[in-house]
Amino acid sequence: MNSSIIRAQDCPPQPWKNGLGTTREIAVHPTGASGEDILWRVSIAEVDSAAPFSSFPGIDRHIALLDGAGFTMTLDDGRMHALTTPFVPFAFAGESKVAVTLTDGPTRDFNLMVRRTQVRGAVQVWQEPGAHPLTPEVVLIYAVHGDIETVDGMLHTGDAWLAHAPATGHIMLRDGALAFAIGIRRTA
Repeated sequence: MNSSIIRAQDCPPQPWKNGLGTTREIAVHPTGASGEDILWRVSIAEVDSAAPFSSFPGIDRHIALLDGAGFTMTLDDGRMHALTTPFVPFAFAGESKVAVTLTDGPTRDFNLMVRRTQVRGAVQVWQEPGAHPLTPEVVLIYAVHGDIETVDGMLHTGDAWLAHAPATGHIMLRDGALAFAIGIRRTA
C-alpha cells in the first residue's frame, strides 16, 4: 500500500478563506487542489475570537472540538449548536452563515469538508485500545491523542496517516489513544 505520515509540525498555519482566523491543512484531495477542485479536505482550525465561519457553498462540513472550552455556533437557519464536548463531530452545510460565541477562551477544532455532489464523508471516533480494521473508504487516520501504529510507522498526537490506495489491514491504538478515522465514499 502506498501511504504516508503527515507530522503535525509540517502543517503551517494559513489564513481562513475569510481571513478572520487560521487553519492548518492536513490533507486535501486531489493533492494540491483548491477552490472548486477540492473533493475533500481535513484541517485543524484555531478559533481565538468570535469571528464568523468562512462560507463554502456546495461543501458539507464536519467539525469536532479538540482543545479548549468550545463555542456555540448559531446557524442562519436559527439552529444553535454548543460545540463544547470534545471529540464529538457535528455536521452542517458549508454555505451556512455561522456566528460563533466562545465559551471561555481560544479553541482548536478538527474539520472535514467534502464536496456534496461527488462524495460523502464521515468522522468515526476510535478510542478502544487494540487493532481497528481499515475499510476501503478510510482515507485518513488522525491521532487526536496518544500513540497509534500504522503500517508506515507510529503516529503521535496531531499526526495523520494518509492512504493513497484503498485502505486494508488495521491500525493499532495504544492504551489511552484516540483517533478520528475519516471515511470518504463517492456518490456518483
